[in-house]
Amino acid sequence: MKSITLAQLGCGYWGPNLVRNFSRLPNARLKWVVDADPSRRAYVEENFPKVQTSGDWKSVLEDPEVDAVIIATAASTHFQFVKSALLAKKHVFVEKPLATSSIEADELVALAHHSERTLMVGHTFLYNPAVRYLKGILSRGDLGSLYYIYSHRLNLGQVRSDVNVWWNLAPHDVSILLYLMDGELPVSVSAHGADYIQDRVEDVAFVTLTWADKLIANIQVSWLDPAKVRRMTLVGTKKMVIYDDIMDQKITVLDKGVDRVPVAGEKMDY
Repeated sequence: MKSITLAQLGCGYWGPNLVRNFSRLPNARLKWVVDADPSRRAYVEENFPKVQTSGDWKSVLEDPEVDAVIIATAASTHFQFVKSALLAKKHVFVEKPLATSSIEADELVALAHHSERTLMVGHTFLYNPAVRYLKGILSRGDLGSLYYIYSHRLNLGQVRSDVNVWWNLAPHDVSILLYLMDGELPVSVSAHGADYIQDRVEDVAFVTLTWADKLIANIQVSWLDPAKVRRMTLVGTKKMVIYDDIMDQKITVLDKGVDRVPVAGEKMDY
């Protein structure tokens, strides 16, 4: 198998985890880590001496040895860096979100197709054992027909200034929902949010997604909640399940269903 040469742009909050994991991959070589902050470059040089560092991302994209680029910069810069990497004929792995608007995301997907390059978003929960177990429960039909789903991703902080709470937290919930729905898209989406701390940067958001078969999913995300919550509940005709990412027992199946009670004078077939 051909060895892949990688370059990473950004080594801030999440970046060190990516440097560690990508540098350990077999058949891959992390050649570059780029960051404008000298202290972050010094961290890489000290802990990963085989990796070169730079503050000039444009010259790194011009390196002919680099096959693929990892983008772990601020979310508001993702569009610029992903587009530049694809135009440089590099494959791209980008941390969520892909972009901060559907128009930008569509442009990047089209560019990846045109360039014949792989564009992958780091939706890490799709590889989470608990989420995969939850998918198995649904695939086997253990819950019966799904009525509705609700998901809470709440905490007090970390407040961001470059993107709102929806772009920061909700990509996890949306990616999980689409995975559970086998990629079927909702037919309608409605969203409401409020900006309490920073003007025009929503701290709280409530979103409702509806599918063609009447399935409804509600997502609440917040930076202003007193308790840290990472919970998704699925209600079906046969059983219900709670996925709690904070608890040691992450999946709890409740042997409860809903029996429809006939109204007076209505004939029911048994």
